[in-house]
Amino acid sequence: MKRNITCPCGAQITGQDEDDLVVKTQQHLKENHPGHDYSRDEILFMAY
Repeated sequence: MKRNITCPCGAQITGQDEDDLVVKTQQHLKENHPGHDYSRDEILFMAY
């Protein structure tokens, strides 16, 4: 199960599970990188 992702801006995002990671990553993108929306599959592809 993937629970971590590193944004190119350097932010480290950790979720309790894949669903939580996707929600937290999408929220980070919305707040810090407007216009950069990624799907669940795209986020999990980049996660580790």
